[in-house]
Amino acid sequence: MRQIGFLVIGIFFGIVMFKSEAASWFRIYEMFKFQSFHMYGIIGSALFLGVIGIQIIKKKNLKSFFGQPLNFVPKDKSFSRYMFGGIIFGLGWALAGACPGPIYVLAGAGYWPILVVFAGAMLGTFIYGLLRKKLPH
Repeated sequence: MRQIGFLVIGIFFGIVMFKSEAASWFRIYEMFKFQSFHMYGIIGSALFLGVIGIQIIKKKNLKSFFGQPLNFVPKDKSFSRYMFGGIIFGLGWALAGACPGPIYVLAGAGYWPILVVFAGAMLGTFIYGLLRKKLPH
């Protein structure tokens, strides 16, 4: 039953991303050239709502749908971790025209060449898993 709920939420999220053009290569291209506020507005809205939501969860000690406490574990602070990770992510996003979420949306919308990007993302994740212990964290 949980999987059906996740599937429905995922389909709804995909429709919203597609209709808002958040999965559009053209919109992402505009964003990286600083020609449009569209994507910055979407990302900024998501960030703002996420921060508000997390603060509400922390202040009211809310629990998950299954009654489990929600714990937020702070990550280790490291300049190199975020600088190198952000550069690699940003370059991949700019070259592919899609970050991980829209890859699924575009595949679902019938843009089959995005499956090459999906294969590259899976390969990159696999390589990271192999090299993870040797990388600066």
